[in-house]
Amino acid sequence: QVQLVESGGGLVQAGGSLRLSCAASRITFSTYGMGWFRQAPGKEREFVAAISWGGGRTSYGNSVKGRFTISRDNAKNTVYLQMNSLKPEDAAEYYCAAEKYGGASHYGYHYWGQGTRVTVSS
Repeated sequence: QVQLVESGGGLVQAGGSLRLSCAASRITFSTYGMGWFRQAPGKEREFVAAISWGGGRTSYGNSVKGRFTISRDNAKNTVYLQMNSLKPEDAAEYYCAAEKYGGASHYGYHYWGQGTRVTVSS
């Protein structure tokens, strides 16, 4: 069974930075496209960023473009989300997701992690 474990969430002041990690196991990581999504209380889940299985393509949600960067390390079976210039509206539970041969898609992910919480103080 595929396992995705997020880490790196926490409390940060507005304008600060955090780096989230998602460690994958029980999959051939290099063949999976990876995505980050977030959900704030009372709101729908929102696409944040994705990276293709080959690593050559990335995509970002409009609200995070220019501030967040997704990357992957296939040797460590890990995908990262570097979040800079954080705003209070970035506060949410952040989830990583995986899809076989995914191409930096905004949807269609089959496997999900349990989430890590990000809180941004103003």
